[in-house]
Amino acid sequence: MAQAFPGHGGFEVIAAGVGPALAAASTASALTAAALKGAPYGLVVSAGIGGGFQPEAPVGSLVVADGIVAADLGAETEDGFLPVTELGFGTVLHEPSADLVRRVAENAGARTGAVLTVSTVTGTAARAAVLRERHPTALAEAMEGFGVAEAAAAQGVPVLEIRAISNPVGPRDRAAWRIGEALAALTEGFGKLAPVLESWNRHDS
Repeated sequence: MAQAFPGHGGFEVIAAGVGPALAAASTASALTAAALKGAPYGLVVSAGIGGGFQPEAPVGSLVVADGIVAADLGAETEDGFLPVTELGFGTVLHEPSADLVRRVAENAGARTGAVLTVSTVTGTAARAAVLRERHPTALAEAMEGFGVAEAAAAQGVPVLEIRAISNPVGPRDRAAWRIGEALAALTEGFGKLAPVLESWNRHDS
């Protein structure tokens, strides 16, 4: 889900869809439409549920991304995975305003760390270990943040990602998922963020 906050105040909630490609397309369409109407957005927030790396991000907690990372955008080689940046093009990281991240985390009682965007959800302990080794500051993984961030960056709009943890990253165990609990935590967290987000100005950073 992407939340886009117009520069003139207020906010809109957009169901951006599953995966980085659809999230990017939905966000870009909303940003373009708003700009053409003369009411461009001042901030885009990618918000939803995700997996948490244990024990740092337990189920039911909130994570605010200080880095939005494309964890599987690159190439597999005989020497291991290479991100596109090491191939000589593209980007794999968007860094939200540190001040905004701090203010949001403090108000919501959230943890801060990298949130990984993946096209395939992690389902094994081995894969989780690889991701943690590659991204030691990661607290969560989800499927949309980087796509939203790419669309926002293309139009010069600040971005933020907030995730409520619904399940541990690792072996796929549907019985361990707590989607309702995570959605409740996300709702409660956003209830505490209105003063921060409504006062945010793209020039504050």
